[in-house]
Amino acid sequence: MKYIMGIDVGGTSVKIGQFNENLELVEKWEIPTNKEEHGTKILEDVVQSIKSKVHLEEILGYGFGVPGPVSGKVVIECVNLGWPSNYPLVDIVESLTGNANIYVENDANVATLGELSKGAAKEFHSAVMLTLGTGIGGGIVVNDAIISGANGAAGEFGHIQVERDHGFPCNCGSTGCLETVASASGIKSLYQKYKVEQPFKGVKDLLDPSAKAIMDLAVKGDALASYTIDQVASYLGYASHLVAMSVNPEVIIFGGGVSKAGDFLLDKIREAYAMYPFKATKNMKFLLATLGNDAGIYGAAGLVKRHG
Repeated sequence: MKYIMGIDVGGTSVKIGQFNENLELVEKWEIPTNKEEHGTKILEDVVQSIKSKVHLEEILGYGFGVPGPVSGKVVIECVNLGWPSNYPLVDIVESLTGNANIYVENDANVATLGELSKGAAKEFHSAVMLTLGTGIGGGIVVNDAIISGANGAAGEFGHIQVERDHGFPCNCGSTGCLETVASASGIKSLYQKYKVEQPFKGVKDLLDPSAKAIMDLAVKGDALASYTIDQVASYLGYASHLVAMSVNPEVIIFGGGVSKAGDFLLDKIREAYAMYPFKATKNMKFLLATLGNDAGIYGAAGLVKRHG
């Protein structure tokens, strides 16, 4: 039997999936991300781990998702892995495996591809995914093709400016980015701001609020938490409108830790989006990601399947 390997390289761990030719998962496992010596051991560790499970001659190809922009065979930048600029991932893996059937893409794009091929959006061919976690990432697939952009930076939806006048500073150097108000840390920032500006009565006082705690209180009807989440949904609805007008996907998928709020949050985003009545994009579908942490390995394996 022949196999396809899907590898999702993260800052803490590398997730590895072994798939058959029909993209059915045979086995999955993780190894620590070895960032010593500027990350030069990461790919070696991946190949050695695979060799301990599968004979290399049984592998049809390798797909990689990495946390940074990609151009062709080269990872342009991956600061949190320690790799130098223009890191030749494909050439390195080919030299380690003797296999030339190797593909690499940004991890958010790969996760979007995974949700399209085996997850929430498997009935569709064009999708955008927003991952709402510590930050906000995004991926774009149109007509089954990943859209990376001229410099590999397409899908950086977290840096859409949604608050012009009184925005929080963002790590990108701008202010008022979507990431500052709709990520896990952004929700906390909004809550603390409204706690001062909007003195609701009879609310539970969260001394050290987390996004989950705020969301849980909102579900229970707490006035301050509800107000905060309504504003978060408003920002996400506006961002979704911009995405729809720019990319016109069939569906927008929400993933990441914040999306675990489920339909409670999704329904609020739908309501906010409905305020923008452009007819061609009015009936946008909104879905929750279903593959969780496995989306990356499914999408990475899908790169091989689609190119091969």
